[in-house]
Amino acid sequence: MPRLEEVHFYLKGLYLLARHNPQGFHYLDFTDRGMMRSFWAIIWCLPAILVSWLWRRAIIMDGMPESFRLGTMFYARLTMVEAAGWIFPVVLVGLMLFALNAAKYFPAVVAINNWLSVPFSYASMVLVLIIAILPGAAALVSWLWLALALTLITALYRILFLVCGRQVLLASTLTMLLFIPPMLLSEWLMRFLGLFPL
Repeated sequence: MPRLEEVHFYLKGLYLLARHNPQGFHYLDFTDRGMMRSFWAIIWCLPAILVSWLWRRAIIMDGMPESFRLGTMFYARLTMVEAAGWIFPVVLVGLMLFALNAAKYFPAVVAINNWLSVPFSYASMVLVLIIAILPGAAALVSWLWLALALTLITALYRILFLVCGRQVLLASTLTMLLFIPPMLLSEWLMRFLGLFPL
């Protein structure tokens, strides 16, 4: 498992690339090995993920009878949603790049998407904590969610633009593919599995 120093090294590379500084390439490993190691980002995101799960449990439990319980199946369903959010975009990107004969970009795109999830997971956790502590700040948090989403989209596009050889159309398509379908799938799964408050 990559240590904190290594994760910081990768994030510095992403930050530099997001600022269109090619020096960022020196901090990142876009080989097949680097792609596989990037899935350790899931473990690094776990604390933030667990906070969001506890918050979702709290809002579902709110107003329920005291005898109502959410057992292991609740967390198993959340795990399914989370796993789909990590796997689904990888599959979509792989299929698209294969169809476009651009499979050489696949390891880099996956590694970027995985490591970029770490800072944004913790930023999301902060927003969850704000709404949990200050329920009256819902409107403010909604705007902050929007700002966070736009920041993620912008950073992802700017990084992919450099990685894909400054191909605007390819970078734009990959950005939308990594952002919109997983978001829609996550919401659908949440509703299908009964993970929204009643």
